[in-house]
Amino acid sequence: MVHKPNLWEEIKKVVSKIDAEACKTKESKEKRTSGKRFYSPIEMNKRMNEGLSKFGWHESRTSYWVTEDAQLIRKTIHLEAAQQKAQIEAAGGKPIFSYNQTDFVKDRTAVEVQFGKYSFVAYDLFVKHMAFFVGDVIDVGIEILPMKELQQEMSSGVAYYEGELYNLIRQGRGIPAVPLVLVGIAP
Repeated sequence: MVHKPNLWEEIKKVVSKIDAEACKTKESKEKRTSGKRFYSPIEMNKRMNEGLSKFGWHESRTSYWVTEDAQLIRKTIHLEAAQQKAQIEAAGGKPIFSYNQTDFVKDRTAVEVQFGKYSFVAYDLFVKHMAFFVGDVIDVGIEILPMKELQQEMSSGVAYYEGELYNLIRQGRGIPAVPLVLVGIAP
């Protein structure tokens, strides 16, 4: 908002142009709400993707190799992926390919749009944003979540802004150790 106001404006434009009612396409199959129409996370993600892509935001991935040996991981964690694999193999370990992916990156800013289950938010905040920050790909991570008002009109188990704000504050200042902006949206 301060250092890159143009990016903040792009995000606000994209969010404000999404027609929430047009995203209310998911028919519930849950017992308690059978037949009711909910906001579709797939449809909302699709519209966010279309909007942010028009402004040049793109997915980003970072690949790496892991193994079961913690000492070996510590030794190879800061190496390039090819070097990680080679050193794991040279030490007699079994290299396992892995990667982190973030929805949108532009100008050292990452955006994760999270309309999925609540457990994915912790992964975004404590793994994805952190990995890209520590890897010097981003300076700030932005997590977009539904406000409770929107979440109540979605399938069960979806995280919501107010709850995740509480979870972050409960951790204390400096945790996670990556600058974050938590954004809540409502219809």
